[in-house]
Amino acid sequence: MYIKASAIMRNDYNKISKLCRESGEPVYLTKNGEGDLVVMDIEAFERRAKELRLAEELLRVRTARQNGAKGHSVNEVREALIKTIESAVRDK
Repeated sequence: MYIKASAIMRNDYNKISKLCRESGEPVYLTKNGEGDLVVMDIEAFERRAKELRLAEELLRVRTARQNGAKGHSVNEVREALIKTIESAVRDK
């Protein structure tokens, strides 16, 4: 984690941009000694957004299972995959 004064954005945007890209970490900006903003490289943002979507989906599935939703056995999934692959090969 990096913490920088917000004035650095006005005075040296390129330095913050480079730090974000090279570290892949967010940079926390302060204003008058208090937390103000967080900036990060777009690739790091997209990666974190993807991880968050996955975590949300896993939580949704887990909650559904706890509430009685039926899952699939390993054998059922295996059979479905085999059928899908066989169908794709036939349709080639």
